[in-house]
Amino acid sequence: MTGDAGISVSELNLMVSEAIRKDPRTRSLTVRGEVSGFKHHIASGHWYFSLKDPESAVSCVMFRQNTLRAKIRPKDGDSVLADGYVEVYAAQGKYQLYVTGIRPVGAGDLYIRLEELKRKLAAEGLFDPGRKRPLPLSPNKVAVVTSQSGAALHDILNVSGMRNPSIPIVLIPVSVQGVGAGSEIAAGIRKANDTEAEVIIVARGGGSAEDLWCFNDEAVVRAVAASGKPVVSGVGHEVDITLCDLAADVRASTPSNAAEIVFPDRRELSTRVRLIRSSLLRAQAGRLGETELRLQEFMRKLTTLSPEKRILRLTAGTEVMRERLTSLMRSITETKQGEVKTAAVMLEQSLQRRLTDAQHTTNRLRERLTAVNPAAVLNRGYAMVYSGEEKLLTSAAEAKHHREMTLQFADGRVRVTGKEES
Repeated sequence: MTGDAGISVSELNLMVSEAIRKDPRTRSLTVRGEVSGFKHHIASGHWYFSLKDPESAVSCVMFRQNTLRAKIRPKDGDSVLADGYVEVYAAQGKYQLYVTGIRPVGAGDLYIRLEELKRKLAAEGLFDPGRKRPLPLSPNKVAVVTSQSGAALHDILNVSGMRNPSIPIVLIPVSVQGVGAGSEIAAGIRKANDTEAEVIIVARGGGSAEDLWCFNDEAVVRAVAASGKPVVSGVGHEVDITLCDLAADVRASTPSNAAEIVFPDRRELSTRVRLIRSSLLRAQAGRLGETELRLQEFMRKLTTLSPEKRILRLTAGTEVMRERLTSLMRSITETKQGEVKTAAVMLEQSLQRRLTDAQHTTNRLRERLTAVNPAAVLNRGYAMVYSGEEKLLTSAAEAKHHREMTLQFADGRVRVTGKEES
């Protein structure tokens, strides 16, 4: 009886459990589905997993005594036929499929489509490591794309508050599970790019593969790849890997780890600054020491090459060269003087010979001139007759035409007047 006080939760679960047990269809059945979230409990030997199809999922457990007889060990993505029965797990108020036998059907349809999408996007270069961008050391603002009420946001706020609360956070609230979540997440990433944030965190807490499936949505992957700002993906737990993780610039194992990656610890920054300062001071001291040694070497070279010393060396060299030049000039002068004296003697001798030869030639010519000199003829009693115009007359015929004439004798001239004939 329910009464006004109602029934307890345990009573409700018992009612549902009895109703399921009374239905013969739930006592022995075979369920076809895709394995997801497979876990092997080492201590007990039991297997825990889910069977799913595109619309639904059911929790399954296979106890150790049945796993030992199993012909296969299923893994996520396997499509299987599971034999068993359904009962309500009263402690949690949910029903489970208790598997007694399992056999393969083939690769699950969802995982086949996922692998096809993965290969397609990889061929386009969306997962290429060369596209990954470094994160800023200390971003001025961080955008977080996640559920407003989820554990992921709480973890990020908690970690960022402890590490560096001075960095502001811009929340872009989206659905992170269920129908349409992929489109919301993609839109949230695009919206985060319109903010002043330097880094974008896409995050969701742990869950089954079905819960995280929206992060395999093609729209989400393309939004991450097209983001103009670095994206850190912190989805699920460390073992969970989605296509969003592959496209992101940095993959974090959890939302908390994403916050640890993005938000620098103030104490670590202070320590790093001190280390850098010490390193710079050591480098500065080393450079100063090296510079001082180089300066000393330059001073030594400058002293060696100073103008005064160069002048002294050049002066000394000049004196030596002057002495050498003086000695050389003296030697050349003495040699040339000897040559001049020899040349003078030879010239004098040559002149003397030339003068003697000239005197002999002159005497011969004088004798010839004397022999043909008219004056010598005049000395023998002859005379030369000139006209009044001082023209030498050489015949009587010429003299007949001149009245005035001059007779040239050896001792002088005499004017004569003759009778002009016609």
